[in-house]
Amino acid sequence: MKILHMIATTVLAAFAASSAVQAAGKHDHSPKHGGVVVEVKDMDYELVAKSTSIQLYLRDHGKGVDVSKASAKLTLLTGTERQEVELKPAGDKLEATGSFKVGPGTKAVTVVTINGKPATARFTLK
Repeated sequence: MKILHMIATTVLAAFAASSAVQAAGKHDHSPKHGGVVVEVKDMDYELVAKSTSIQLYLRDHGKGVDVSKASAKLTLLTGTERQEVELKPAGDKLEATGSFKVGPGTKAVTVVTINGKPATARFTLK
């Protein structure tokens, strides 16, 4: 009986350790600023698009990214209209202000450059 108890305890401990390792390897992809999130190469890009401002937040495995030396070019596609926007560092995000035609179904393609390395992220606004 002791042997069965020891085996059961060992199996449960191994299962718990395996579950903890799997959970540690995943990170939360939910929006933190009310936008739309996409993941590109283990980096989360969250786009918050409003008629007067566009903000892009970056997270690497759940942690904020220093965007002070980053830049981004964003293309908005609303119906047949196309708008090019340059996003610049503004605190913990890249941002542009102005007048933007955005709404549900608007597509956005952004090329973000950090340390000379570009990455492309595609969004569909909700």
